[in-house]
Amino acid sequence: MIQRLLHITFISSILFGQYGNNQIITKSGTTVAQFLKIGVDARSTGMGNAGVGLTSNLSSMFWNPAGLASIQGIGIQFGNHDWLATMKHQHIFTGISLQGAGVLGFGVISLSSPEDLVRTVVKPEGTGEKFSTNDLAVNLSYARSLTDKFSLGGTIKYIQQNIWHATASTFAGDIGALFTTPFKGVRLGASISNYGGKMKLEGRDQKISVDPDPGNEGNVEFINANLETESFPIPLFLRVGISGEFINSNSLKLTYGFDALHPNDNSEYVNMGMEAVFNNLVSVRTGIPSLFKEESIEGPTFGVGLDYRIWRTATILKLDYSISDFGPLGSVERLSIGFNF
Repeated sequence: MIQRLLHITFISSILFGQYGNNQIITKSGTTVAQFLKIGVDARSTGMGNAGVGLTSNLSSMFWNPAGLASIQGIGIQFGNHDWLATMKHQHIFTGISLQGAGVLGFGVISLSSPEDLVRTVVKPEGTGEKFSTNDLAVNLSYARSLTDKFSLGGTIKYIQQNIWHATASTFAGDIGALFTTPFKGVRLGASISNYGGKMKLEGRDQKISVDPDPGNEGNVEFINANLETESFPIPLFLRVGISGEFINSNSLKLTYGFDALHPNDNSEYVNMGMEAVFNNLVSVRTGIPSLFKEESIEGPTFGVGLDYRIWRTATILKLDYSISDFGPLGSVERLSIGFNF
């Protein structure tokens, strides 16, 4: 009888403990190559990272490669800004229209840290050497309009992370679709980003010499060994978005965007933003990223832009600026410069 009561008490405590546990497992910190999650261009980040449904934007190869399909001529865009903790975030995108056969795009994204001292337990003030970290993603994209309302796009990318003498790399792919509905030109976008292999650090920093039997003399004093590291996945995103125009005239164009994201290393969240374009020249933007995200520190974003046709040419100069709030970590300012020939 006592044993049955103990069993019932034990099982009941487990059930009630599970019932009362309302924690959400987000898998935070389980992926590498976190730089793949950083928004690149000033236009989309000024709109709260709501970029899945935007078109005619070279940075679409980051948010949704299908958005490249509407690009005309040849375009180039680049940016260089300070990221958190004195790091540098840079990107360059270029795209070319293939005369009705689609649009081909090429891009490079990098994140790097300044040099710092190499410290050890024996020499905590530094060994005299310096190290740095460098992240790199090189991608090739292609997009094509299958009809005047529907386009598809894809990206193949090479991803590399480096810290001192250790390097990890892999390949990944993106795929996206964009559909313009008959309902007031509302656009539906969807993309899957960073579907690829795992990454594992390897290099001469993992090679060491050890004494297999330090208690005995006369045997082999040192043998070469290798420190085995684990393999980790990269951030995988499913993005679904809706965008369109509340107002679409020559004097005023008011664009909205809502994106829902499902990452493999965090909780689901929503990005939303708006853009007002005056006389096809000056843009003002605002947005709210990471709504409903667990323990998010991101705040509102703001941005401005200028599309200026260079005098007596067909070239358009594109200048975009955004500022994003990261709470206790401060703010991040981005400046993107582009040309459309």
